[in-house]
Amino acid sequence: MKKTMVLFGVVALVILSSGLWIVSYYDNFSPMDFVQFGVILILVGFGLFLAIKRAGSVRRGEPAEDELSKKMLQKTAAVSYYISLYLWVFLIWLKDRVQFDTEELLGTGILAMAVIYGITWLVLYLRGFRNDE
Repeated sequence: MKKTMVLFGVVALVILSSGLWIVSYYDNFSPMDFVQFGVILILVGFGLFLAIKRAGSVRRGEPAEDELSKKMLQKTAAVSYYISLYLWVFLIWLKDRVQFDTEELLGTGILAMAVIYGITWLVLYLRGFRNDE
């Protein structure tokens, strides 16, 4: 239950800090900032989904981390790491051809890594594991 409350706390902090960011800099927003804010909202939704799913498991008396969830976490991390490496290679290639601020490039890369992790988790969650893995 403790990890579930921490997850809800992190989601609340991200919502609060994003809200403060929007309120304080709304007049100077670029289109890329709106895209990044949209990605942040998607990630917050993913975090809420995980927190609600984990809270339901705790309420039913299921263990917080079983063998399947540990395997899912390990497999998701491994696959998303490899995909993220190619993402960074692409972003470095793109920086040579398009004018980007360094901060904008780093922020985009970090948010894209989080989205890659979420998509990888979703694909593995829906597809499942084969018996030989």
